[in-house]
This record gives sequence, C-alpha cells and structure tokens, in this order.
Amino acid sequence: MKTLQVVLALGLAFTLQTQLRGVLVLGTAPLDLFLIAVVYLALTMGPTVGLLAGMCAGLAQDALSGGMIYGIGGLANTVIGYIVGQAGLQFIVAGALPRFLAFFGSTVIHAVIFMGLYELLGVAHFGFPWGGVLGQGLANAVVGIVVLQALELLPGAAERRKDRGSGFRASRRLD
Repeated sequence: MKTLQVVLALGLAFTLQTQLRGVLVLGTAPLDLFLIAVVYLALTMGPTVGLLAGMCAGLAQDALSGGMIYGIGGLANTVIGYIVGQAGLQFIVAGALPRFLAFFGSTVIHAVIFMGLYELLGVAHFGFPWGGVLGQGLANAVVGIVVLQALELLPGAAERRKDRGSGFRASRRLD
C-alpha cells in the first residue's frame, strides 16, 4: 500500500508539474509539486520513504529540466525527504503552523542546496532570486497544507495512519 501511495503521489506531481513547466513567477516556478509530494510522503511515512521518494522525484525533476542531468535535484530532494521525515518523527506536525513551517522551510532549504551546488560547480549562476524562492515557499506551504488536510478528511485516513505506525502523529501521549 505504501508503494502505491508513493507512486501515485509522485506520478500526480510529475503530471501536474509538466503542465506548469513554462510558468515562471519572479524567476522561479510558482509551485514545486515534486517537493510538496516529497514533504507529504516524508511527514506521513517517515524518513526512509521520504529519502527514497526524494531521490525519485529529484531525478525526475532533473530529467524534466532538459540537457545534462547532474543529479543535483535528486540530491536536494533526497536530503529534504530525509530531514523532514526525521523531523516528523521528533516533533508533532499535526497543526497548521508546524505543517506550514515544514513546507516553507523545505522549500528554502531545497533552494539553498540546489542553487548552492550549481553555483559551487560553476554550472549555473542564479543571482539572488530570493523573492521568487520565498514566494514559492509560501505557495508550496499553502498547497501542502490544503493537500494534507484534504487527505486527512478521506474516510479511514486516521485509522490507516495509526495502523501503519508512521512518523506522522496527530498527538503525543505521555503515559
């Protein structure tokens, strides 16, 4: 069931991201649907699934970019998937604010890794597109929160999550 969920989430992100491919706002894409999918999967299924989903999503993103595949997107998404999955195990991320911070922070950290490695390797120069990155972070956070809330409203979502024993916790018991 986990595998099907991961494939569906990444497949949907791939399909929708290809439709948004040419749209730019302040020099960046308005949404990074691959990153939203990776953060969602990492929060709901833990660091291992987040890491593997990040690797697959990042390599798909690299392939979509055209030209030479350096694997930087794969590395950036892999790191984000693992970090968010670990944070989901350590912190309660059931409220809107922690979720917002997870999606927004992931976008900023992803941009730092992605652009930093490209700059370090001398492959591309980005300048200072931080207005676009912050805008994308805000958009990713809003869409991510809406998606998580919508999926939690599906019948049986809470029971499946509890049975799965994932890193996503709605509350913490102290007994």
